[in-house]
Amino acid sequence: MIKRFTLMLVSAALMLAAVPLLAQVEDSDLVYDPSVCAGSAFLAQPTPTCMAMMEAFPAPDFEPIPQDRATLSQYSFWRVGPEAVPTFDAPGGNQIGEIAAGFNFVNAVDTSVDGWLQIEGGEWIPRDRASFTEPSYFSGVMFPEDGWEYEFAWVLDLSYTYVSERPGGEPSEATGRFLERYEVIHIFDTAVDSEGWRWYMIGPNQWVKQTFVSKFQPMDADDMPEDVSKKWVAVDLYEQTLIAYEGETPVFATVIATGIPPTETNEGLFEVWASLARDGMSGATGAPNAYALQSVPWVLYFDDDISLHGTYWHDLFGYRQSRGCVNLTISDARQVFEWMADSEPNADGEIVNSVYVHSTGVYGENVIRG
Repeated sequence: MIKRFTLMLVSAALMLAAVPLLAQVEDSDLVYDPSVCAGSAFLAQPTPTCMAMMEAFPAPDFEPIPQDRATLSQYSFWRVGPEAVPTFDAPGGNQIGEIAAGFNFVNAVDTSVDGWLQIEGGEWIPRDRASFTEPSYFSGVMFPEDGWEYEFAWVLDLSYTYVSERPGGEPSEATGRFLERYEVIHIFDTAVDSEGWRWYMIGPNQWVKQTFVSKFQPMDADDMPEDVSKKWVAVDLYEQTLIAYEGETPVFATVIATGIPPTETNEGLFEVWASLARDGMSGATGAPNAYALQSVPWVLYFDDDISLHGTYWHDLFGYRQSRGCVNLTISDARQVFEWMADSEPNADGEIVNSVYVHSTGVYGENVIRG
């Protein structure tokens, strides 16, 4: 439970109540248990028991989701436009069409001709009308067989900001620690400042505001939707995370990017109705927000034309970015795709997989639901 408090008014009674009444801390067989750090925000220094826990478990030690090296090495993605780009039947040949103005990416199948790219479909475009795009190599984490029950987080910040010495404090070099993009961090304690923002203790006197991270927050059994398939994923629009479950057990998790206004990802319980190893995506042709994307990998459609899919055109996972789809890195998308494909068929011989889209808070605000 998160306890709300005013940072400047801390009573001696609260300080005493926050000290864990545990015995020896020199036990070499410590088991990870962040609850021994509860109440650290009320203390000048964490207790010896808490310090021992943080020293023994400075960061999560999860196995990463495997890299999809085949897709990452096989495809060559290029941004074209935003203005219209002519297409040709051969290098220096006849113009046979154009790629309309918009947010466009192509898959180059032949880059061997100087000054030219042959794209999927056979057409050629001038190389100087395109720019190579490096996809993200980030991937999420796998959990032990019995799952994982404790909160942790991925760092989203891109600025290498120093952490704070206390909840609500300014970044401080004295902590000796700054945040690295996509770093995975333990959450040893949680406090709430006077404005209602959560702060997470990630080390001795090292606190991070919730806006800098995406938090893994496993669902309680009572909050899980009814009638989900045995294998299902929970998409949290507030934390921008995806957690894969087998029954009630988390199997793996990662950060995602969902829809921006006015194309927010819809909340609800859905079933995957189509699975494609790759698919082209386009929309709003002729409009200022037109887009066309070749060879989008590992596509799982679940809400009409809304899907989970691999994404090569940005590396801003943890922030909303899409036209409604759930963006994952290529490696994470393959993990979900193949894991769901390996589901056990139902009595009718069909593979059914559920996608539960929900929100644990109001995105961009400190309002927590539930």
